[in-house]
Amino acid sequence: MMLTGKAALVSGAGGGIGRAISLAFSNAGAAVACCDIDASAAEETAHLVRNAGGRAIVQPCDVSIEAATKAAAAAAHQAFGRLDILVSGAAPHDPSGTILETTLADWDRVLAVNLRSHFLGCKRALAEFPDGGSIVLVGSLAGRESMPIPAYAASKAALEAVCRNAAVEGAPGIRVNLVVPGLIDTSLGRMASRLNPGRAEVRIPAGRQGTAWEVAECAIFLLSGRASYVTGQPLVVDGGLSVAVRS
Repeated sequence: MMLTGKAALVSGAGGGIGRAISLAFSNAGAAVACCDIDASAAEETAHLVRNAGGRAIVQPCDVSIEAATKAAAAAAHQAFGRLDILVSGAAPHDPSGTILETTLADWDRVLAVNLRSHFLGCKRALAEFPDGGSIVLVGSLAGRESMPIPAYAASKAALEAVCRNAAVEGAPGIRVNLVVPGLIDTSLGRMASRLNPGRAEVRIPAGRQGTAWEVAECAIFLLSGRASYVTGQPLVVDGGLSVAVRS
């Protein structure tokens, strides 16, 4: 029970990695505010948490809007009396294509959800955690290599800079780290596999795609006292994909 007594706000909690993180946090002892633009999906996650004996609330939230982010943090405070943890994991669908094929509207929408939201989340947490806390941002291996989802990839690359700056601003009381999933067996992960078939030529050293639960366990570690001397760092969770040699 590495997070016993803690209260966490998880954005993107309606599915995939966000849902796994919400459930894993509850299993580790934390109360969870499940935030997602899809209220029904967030409610399903909260229902799973409660069925497992945990505490959860649902907060519909467009994380690209500052007022909505503030309201989500306030709801968590009201429900749990505290807020110690932020996991910023909301992610949009990014239509595939080249830079030339990407519309300005798609570019702006993806960066609003995938970059502005993390900035707003960090800003809120730095203000809401006066007595200390911990933040994990959910990045992607797409931010470290070329993929035909230019807006998504650019936002995930920039997220590492957000992490570093927030870690310096939050020190010493607030730690900020980044999990960087590779090919994970979620809807977004399966889409990434389809968009970049060249990856089939790369053997994942672990021999398989990862699971959302494995990413969640890494998030728990970064947020727990066991990582008390870790801040401003990316933790790559990719089964060795990023270091494999292309055939």
